[in-house]
Amino acid sequence: MKYLSSAIVILSVCLIVSVFKLGPSSSLARAEARDFDSQEIGYSVVDQAVPTRMEMAQGSFDDDSAVVDEEEVVEIADPIYYWNKGMYHFNDKFYFWLLKPVARGYKWAVPELVRTGVSNFFYNLRFPIRLVSSLLQAKGSAAVGELGQFVVNTTAGIGGFRNVAKTHRKLNPSEEDLGQTFGMWGIGNGFYIVWPFIGSSTLRDSVGLVGDRFLDPVSYVDPREAALAITAGDKVNETSFRIGDYEALKEAAIDPYISIRDAYVQHRKKKVEE
Repeated sequence: MKYLSSAIVILSVCLIVSVFKLGPSSSLARAEARDFDSQEIGYSVVDQAVPTRMEMAQGSFDDDSAVVDEEEVVEIADPIYYWNKGMYHFNDKFYFWLLKPVARGYKWAVPELVRTGVSNFFYNLRFPIRLVSSLLQAKGSAAVGELGQFVVNTTAGIGGFRNVAKTHRKLNPSEEDLGQTFGMWGIGNGFYIVWPFIGSSTLRDSVGLVGDRFLDPVSYVDPREAALAITAGDKVNETSFRIGDYEALKEAAIDPYISIRDAYVQHRKKKVEE
């Protein structure tokens, strides 16, 4: 726990500094980015916005989307560009060399009904993150919806393996997390960060991830090795539903690194505004 506390202090100090405008993406990053027509990128193992990124990347090549309103493009500082590119390459290899083969084998061996049940279970288990974030944003109806969804799915849904509440609109509020909460409070993104295994993030969202970890029941499983194994199993299960999305994104994007970065920031902006 002392390491997590230290991480919170360090990230919090960085976040305070980053509130002051750091400016748009560095000219060095932009200049080097133009030197690469095609690059391998890191795959975000836990990020749930990958399908959204794929849709945005594909949409950018449609004729009807040829004209982009520059005022709607969200720019972000990228001062640790070389670190980020290195982590993208690392995550890319991790995905193709390990995660994807394991997920494909898992998908072949485990029926979709079971995999869906596992996904529902972990979503239901992590409801404290969404509940606390909704309360901190003063979204009373969303908090009530999250609590109701948890109770219904835990009881009638047999421990959360069935998403019984999905047919009730009020019990399916927009997902919230602490990164979105900070954004709703007016705290800026800071700068762009790519973490190994985790993928795209920002300084603000990184602090939020540390807080989310404290609210995640899985983090309290003892021993720690068991918690890591559970988390890894959850990620393999989730990846089994998204095999091919990352590949399609890389194929569609002219510069995957820039596309992923900009789409992530745009996606998070949309989530904060919901």
